[in-house]
Amino acid sequence: MGEPSGRTGVSGGGPQHDAPLLHADERGLPIHGVPWSRLAWEVTATAPDLLRARLDWNRPDLLAVFPYPHRLELAVALRHDGLTLETTLVAGAEGPVPASFGFHPYLGLPDLPRARWHLELPAMRRLTLNERGIPTREETAFAGFQRELGEAAFDDGFALSDERSIFALSGAGRRVSVEMLGGYTHAQVFAPPGKDLVALEPMTAPANALVSGRGLRVVEPGGRLRAGFRIGVVEIEPGADSR
Repeated sequence: MGEPSGRTGVSGGGPQHDAPLLHADERGLPIHGVPWSRLAWEVTATAPDLLRARLDWNRPDLLAVFPYPHRLELAVALRHDGLTLETTLVAGAEGPVPASFGFHPYLGLPDLPRARWHLELPAMRRLTLNERGIPTREETAFAGFQRELGEAAFDDGFALSDERSIFALSGAGRRVSVEMLGGYTHAQVFAPPGKDLVALEPMTAPANALVSGRGLRVVEPGGRLRAGFRIGVVEIEPGADSR
């Protein structure tokens, strides 16, 4: 459904567009799927620590962009130490559905300069990009990143080595983590220079997968694909690293 998150490796290797139902990057290429303002989520259950919602992808305007009837189910659970989001794609009976979606957790640490944020990235495979920022079919080894951010910057797509990978940002007495719980096979890391933010983004496929087919999973009619991640927040000793 839609396109996965991430700024590099945009969707659609074709010509520029001005379709109102799609986002565009600075090159005029479609990116990030359909605007959220067009997506009518229906809340199906609520509790003090739980929210469930569903999105039926069957309206003509949505099918004009992504012609695969399906349903998305979202479960959001809140605990004292974090937030868990589980997304389930249920394919319609009309045919198989290619699955390509993701989220954009933007993180930051108050009261601490960006250069002193400790960033923790696991070993992965970095996706090689072409001149338009679209992934090619090549990958290179990435040994991980386990240090203060300093002047480092990221706008990179990765293939996960383990669907249970953990990404984290720590400092000023706290550690904020994005823990993949299964179903996500790729990730985008966005840490632009001069910006006090780091986005650690779970993705079910690499960017541009709907065009290239690379890393794209297809859910058979009536089948399900479930993907979950957790944003955790814990206190740590001041000055301690991510561990």
